[in-house]
Amino acid sequence: MPRDVLLAAIVGAHGLKGEVRLKTFTETPGNLGAYGPLHAADGRVFTLTGQRAGKDGEAVASFREVADRNAAEALRGVELFVARAALPPAGAEEFYHADLVGLAAEDVLGRHIGKVAAVYNYGASDVLTILRDDGAEVLIAFTRENVPEIDVKAGRLVVAVPEEVEAGDRGSVE
Repeated sequence: MPRDVLLAAIVGAHGLKGEVRLKTFTETPGNLGAYGPLHAADGRVFTLTGQRAGKDGEAVASFREVADRNAAEALRGVELFVARAALPPAGAEEFYHADLVGLAAEDVLGRHIGKVAAVYNYGASDVLTILRDDGAEVLIAFTRENVPEIDVKAGRLVVAVPEEVEAGDRGSVE
């Protein structure tokens, strides 16, 4: 199933000529325009016409479709995506978050835990949100110790469930 990959989010307007400040999620903020036009979840397309570095993790960009500050301000909060197929293949031991979402999560004995619902980064490291069949969520730090096996092609990953998750009632996989 093709997925879109989030590359940036508009965090505000910059100046009077329609430029926007972007929080970028690319390894290098300058790569934002390397994969073709960006699009919003509602289908609007944004063609990058200029970009420069902002503060850490941010860029200032101009889009053909944004003519002035009012239009730029109206875009605050809009997330910008590209189709997964537009991105280069991930390197060995690298994964796009979009490739992990939807994978079946199993414990080391092959028992079904749930499906990966999301991947977040709260500053320290990536965290997998696994949605169990009963609707409960289990949060697992995305480390080699906690996730020793990932097979994107087979649609699964193995989670070495930490003892505190197995022993507790909240978030238990049992």
